[in-house]
Amino acid sequence: VAALSGGEQQRVALARALAPRPKLLMLDEPLGQLDRSLRERLVVELRTLFQELGTTVLAVTHDQGEAFALADRVVVMRDGRIAQEGSPLDVWQRPASAFVARFLGFDNVTGASVTGGAAATAW
Repeated sequence: VAALSGGEQQRVALARALAPRPKLLMLDEPLGQLDRSLRERLVVELRTLFQELGTTVLAVTHDQGEAFALADRVVVMRDGRIAQEGSPLDVWQRPASAFVARFLGFDNVTGASVTGGAAATAW
């Protein structure tokens, strides 16, 4: 295994972890050593594999695309506390705070007051 690249070593480690068909698998940056193309292909295959095996996976990652593609549920953390939890679609469409919105890449966050379906903002 030592002669393999970092990405290959990571895939071998993941295969070894899945071989005994665990009920729970905890992963820390599982695809971090892989190039973008391989990561994008593997995330789809892993989601399908985890579902087929019935394995619950707790994955920690800073890659939002990876998290949203792998997960049935997403938890956004801030300072060791849950900032928001929900389905990937719910979190994406309805960020619970300005922090979560900015974390997801929405930079155009501003305060507003909503009256009768219209929002009044500084804009």
